[in-house]
Amino acid sequence: MNNLRKLNSLWLLKWGFSDFHSNIRVRSKALILFYSSSRVEIAEDVHTIEEIRAPKCSSAARVSRAVRNEAQEALLEYLHCTRNLPFSDAEHISKNSPNFLNKLLKRVKDEQQIGHYLTKYFRYNPVNEFEPFFESIGLKQSEIDPVLPRSLMFLSDDDVLMENYHVLCDYGVDRSKIGKIYKEVKEVFGYDYGVLQSKLRGYEDLGLSQASVIKVVASSPCLLVGVVDCEFVEVLEMLKKVGIEHDWIMRQLSEKNSYQWNQMLRILSFFNEIFCSEEEVGGVVRRHPGLMLDGSGSKTFSLITVLVKLGFKRGELSSLLLQFPRMQVGTFTRNFRQALLFLIEIEMEADDIVKIISEYSTFVGSFALKKPISILTNLNIGKKRLCSMIKEDPRQLKNWTLGLRVNPLPNSGENEQSLIQKTEFLLKLGFVPNSAEMKKSLKVFRGKGGELQERFDCFVKAGLDRKVVSEMIKVAPHVLNQTKDLIETKIDFLVNGLGYPISSIANFPSCISYTIERVKLRFSMYNWLKEQGAAGPSLALSTILASSDKKFVKYYVEHHPQGPEVWEKLKKEFNV
Repeated sequence: MNNLRKLNSLWLLKWGFSDFHSNIRVRSKALILFYSSSRVEIAEDVHTIEEIRAPKCSSAARVSRAVRNEAQEALLEYLHCTRNLPFSDAEHISKNSPNFLNKLLKRVKDEQQIGHYLTKYFRYNPVNEFEPFFESIGLKQSEIDPVLPRSLMFLSDDDVLMENYHVLCDYGVDRSKIGKIYKEVKEVFGYDYGVLQSKLRGYEDLGLSQASVIKVVASSPCLLVGVVDCEFVEVLEMLKKVGIEHDWIMRQLSEKNSYQWNQMLRILSFFNEIFCSEEEVGGVVRRHPGLMLDGSGSKTFSLITVLVKLGFKRGELSSLLLQFPRMQVGTFTRNFRQALLFLIEIEMEADDIVKIISEYSTFVGSFALKKPISILTNLNIGKKRLCSMIKEDPRQLKNWTLGLRVNPLPNSGENEQSLIQKTEFLLKLGFVPNSAEMKKSLKVFRGKGGELQERFDCFVKAGLDRKVVSEMIKVAPHVLNQTKDLIETKIDFLVNGLGYPISSIANFPSCISYTIERVKLRFSMYNWLKEQGAAGPSLALSTILASSDKKFVKYYVEHHPQGPEVWEKLKKEFNV
């Protein structure tokens, strides 16, 4: 169960993503055209251009539709008529490069004759055609600048690039999605004539339809590098073996995602190991393709890792996957971890947590829980009562889903009963009713009143007289705020571990309140100082434990030159 506790820190990892738009100021010399007295004057002016890097919709929204249409027509005419690009290429580029057009429009002062101005501008200022081209195939501005050729301006100068671009277009790949292929496998656009076409047909030879090939290369451009990907082929073969045809799985792919077929091969192999038949594997994949496709199976492996650490066996894993709810694997895993962390934070026993998680695994992952502090506050109860409620009926967890209102529970009367028990306990010890001493002790006591007597008896069983223990409690009532087991452990450590007589506890009852780690640290340091002759042979418990770390170091540790060094080592050893 130690693994269960260790997971706590791992699940607190958080990550987040955010998008930024940056404004870049570029000092440049630019030629500005202006129309005056029926003639064109070309003037050189030094000015500042503000390029706002923004999504297509932002750029397009900066100008009116009419102005934008005129600018697109001017660019289309330039690319097709002046630069002789095929009409389909020129049209796509002109309609899908708003950032590029926006920069051009900043140069024009009179929007009434935008088309005329741009036509004149293009006549005297040939543009770098790669910039609008890359934007039109789906690259962001920040991705365009690094890939712009340093010695080329015209698309016709790179006939290999355009040849492979046309192969993809003619095959049916959406032009705006070709940018993803360029980003991930740029070498594809350097293939010699006929190479890319043969690769596409190679995947058709596996039995895929043209539509499926288009989808798979758009989502996994890496398949276009090298020979036909053997791991991709193995995935298809394994799926066919369990009754799933190629085109079915291709329809489940999203062109927005990228897939790692080696990872999906691993998850399918894992399914084959834990399920009893191929029919079960096929059924699970058909019902929940996300188990294989979300993160290429990595999210499923993440969930399985948690389950294995909790002690899930093969049969329990297969049962969970067979009954998996209709929701995204990532969402289920996040909910599952939140539920597990929730049970840990309310201090439920590890065995009880594992039992609930094992029996209600699909249930606890099907909804998102509120935070423990929110539920405890709204219900107006403590952690122990909450644990008892969940153990009695784990399905109550769904009542505390995010977005649901949680009403306080009716008063159970436990607090009043506990107060009566605490009062009766103090009266037996000889406290005066309603005295300041009694009121102070009642405020100090934590936990249930019925537990005080058994904690009191720990000291009696250790050898102290009842009257002596009663006086101890009057002096230090907080020593009874610890559990029976913890009190017994600390008494045993002080008496049998350190060799102090039981009477020393009566003289200094607060020694029971210190953690064992603190006691070990102080006495380890004290024993080392005694061996070095830098401390007296029999210091009282209160002398060793009660002082602050600062005073202990000043009055004892620093009495030896090596003391501070030993002190720091011991602190690391005892994790104090």
